[in-house]
Amino acid sequence: MGHILSAMKRSCCQRCQRPSSHCLCPWLPLQTQSTRSRVIILQHPSEAKHPLNTARFLALGLTNCELRVGETFPELEQWLSNPHYQNAVLFPHLNAVTASASAQCSQPLQLFVPDGTWRKAKLLMHLNPLLTELPHLSLPQGKSAYVLRHSKVPNSHSTLEAVSAVLATLEPTLDIPALLAPLHRLMADQRAAMGEKLYQQHYGENANE
Repeated sequence: MGHILSAMKRSCCQRCQRPSSHCLCPWLPLQTQSTRSRVIILQHPSEAKHPLNTARFLALGLTNCELRVGETFPELEQWLSNPHYQNAVLFPHLNAVTASASAQCSQPLQLFVPDGTWRKAKLLMHLNPLLTELPHLSLPQGKSAYVLRHSKVPNSHSTLEAVSAVLATLEPTLDIPALLAPLHRLMADQRAAMGEKLYQQHYGENANE
């Protein structure tokens, strides 16, 4: 019986982790893009299992990007002590600054990104208090392309979009549309699979509210 069930499971692409029939590799950059900024994604284990998580596309699209899965990160102190970077965390805060303000520093940015649902991202911040001591970066206002969800958090974006928005300010030569291409294809595939009627019923114009 176990062999039969295994055979029935859909095969997955080893690179993008999508079902082989919906592989997103054709929409990933042919080559990873280099940046002065370093991105460290701290992904909650529950998000790693989510079929629509976008953080892995960052790790596949950027050379200087690292994806770590867990709730606590013992390496955090070592990362923060790297003298070649200025550190910041991408997380809402009353005193958060924009990426353009951060760009005034001569050192490149080392950006820590808690990745998960809003509740799980807050948990990651709580469990890793060194993150709360860092300068917080805010996002410019904009509409998210991640339309298959409802969020009560203002200006909510997927991790891929949020990091791309920061890097768009800091890395003028970065091909942002190429970085976002797998997200747009993923949303289009999911919307088509759902059917337009069901999509409009559940999401429609208020997808992010």
